[in-house]
Amino acid sequence: MKTLTIFLLLVIISFPVFSQGESEGIRKGPNFKVENLDGEIVELNNEVGDGPILLSFWATWCKPCIEELAEYKKIYKDYKDKGFKMFAISTDDERTVAKVKPFVKSKGFDFPVLLDTNSDISRLYYAQSVPYSVILDKKGMIIYSHLGYMKGDEVKVKEIISSEINK
Repeated sequence: MKTLTIFLLLVIISFPVFSQGESEGIRKGPNFKVENLDGEIVELNNEVGDGPILLSFWATWCKPCIEELAEYKKIYKDYKDKGFKMFAISTDDERTVAKVKPFVKSKGFDFPVLLDTNSDISRLYYAQSVPYSVILDKKGMIIYSHLGYMKGDEVKVKEIISSEINK
């Protein structure tokens, strides 16, 4: 009984984290500074302001992540010249991080890839599992988050990005 009570309490506490846009724009996306694949430091606060930003948490070993990133690649191509930014945040740890750069190159991903080897950004955004997507509006407010990927999920992401660009 005690275990069930604790489990239910955790579910109730975690619910807002997994809601899909229901608490739109009430939480600012936490700032972070992290290296990209070229060793340059990227700071989120410096990227906010032009349009929506998609943060896609993924790993090289995650098949649904790779399927999702292939779809996000199309969205990025369609909207990158309209103020939209995307950061694919690799959650690969020290054991697998060396695979990230060649993997990204082999897939032809041309969006920026950030390395979160210590899970610092993942913790900030409650990305407890991958794939996990977050969309920030041009003010840096979280307007959408989604855990997991099934074919078709990218349609909602594209709709939100398109809507934000046209505001």
